[in-house]
Amino acid sequence: MYVHFPWCLSKCGYCDFYSVATEDGSAIEHDRFADAVIAELDQRLRYVDLPRVTSIYFGGGTPSLWRTDALARVLRAILAAATSNATDLEITVECNPSSFSRQRGEALLALGVNRVSLGLQSLDNTMLQFLGRRHDRTLALAALDAALEAGIPRVSADMLFGLPNQSLDSELAQIVEVARRPLAHISAYALTIEQETPFGKLAQKGRLPLATEDRIAEAFLAVDETLEGLGYEHYEISNFASAGRRSLHNEQYWLGRPYLGLGVAAFGTVQLGERWLRYRNPANIAAYFALPFHHPLRDPFESGPPGSIETLEPETRLRERILLGLRLREGLDLAAVGRELGVDPLTRERQSAIERLVGNGRLVMSGTRCHIPKSAWLLADGTIAQLM
Repeated sequence: MYVHFPWCLSKCGYCDFYSVATEDGSAIEHDRFADAVIAELDQRLRYVDLPRVTSIYFGGGTPSLWRTDALARVLRAILAAATSNATDLEITVECNPSSFSRQRGEALLALGVNRVSLGLQSLDNTMLQFLGRRHDRTLALAALDAALEAGIPRVSADMLFGLPNQSLDSELAQIVEVARRPLAHISAYALTIEQETPFGKLAQKGRLPLATEDRIAEAFLAVDETLEGLGYEHYEISNFASAGRRSLHNEQYWLGRPYLGLGVAAFGTVQLGERWLRYRNPANIAAYFALPFHHPLRDPFESGPPGSIETLEPETRLRERILLGLRLREGLDLAAVGRELGVDPLTRERQSAIERLVGNGRLVMSGTRCHIPKSAWLLADGTIAQLM
């Protein structure tokens, strides 16, 4: 289950997720949005069975801005509708340091939230200002410690590396300072420039300072060595976990599991009988509020806005499983995926690509299971493209 909260206090220059900035938070419609999400949940569950839920994730935007009682109503509605095992259900709320405190952490914990993901990104004040973040180094570390002191069982931190005008030693020192705390998880990734973001537009004009590819590659390798040296498992190209504490939510995406998306701009992928459908809600708050989820005769999986619903053919699902599964350290079993989807994953073209990649050391085959060796993770995008 994924719930997309659309408001934030300001828009970062690199962010391509849908969000609407409200400087003081006064424009946030806490109760109306909670009502709309619950109505959407009720309507979608008229047409799709909800299998056992392993993860509920509140993303955004900045969900830590959502008034706790409003978020609680949505969470209670989901839990009332879901079949889950309380001992392994992961409930995550994304939080920004600028809107997080120990009191907020304790309130979330009281609701049953057992994981928070804090968007630190950096501990360098100059870089934080460059990125458009509203917090500084002191606030970032205070938020991290507040989450731990609140007793939240799983605390995750997001960190960027390969930033411009920053030394590798400085970046590693920041990551070590974060990682030496008893965290469950760290997401460490290079800054990605998307065309439609403010950073993307500056980059197209040649006005955005960027680190070189060699510098980013050097940082990737150094971060891998540093975090694994501190006991974190590098289980996915951009993700590290302490023992037994991988992100269950993200693993569902990487393993091709169905998920229900709720809220503004949310995606969902569901199985209806023999069909698999992907849908997206409008990326506009007013348009989302206007959806007639209260109408009992409207099938949201058949009569959504034009272009919002896509049927996923088995071959499309296979390509997506390869695209995402090969990001995992253990890769994927092509034969098992093929049997599950009812398609032949080892076409002549794909078999030839596999043989070529294995010969180049960019892919490893163990029976029918394939994975990209860590030594070739820097070339993963190109490797995966050859198998699509």
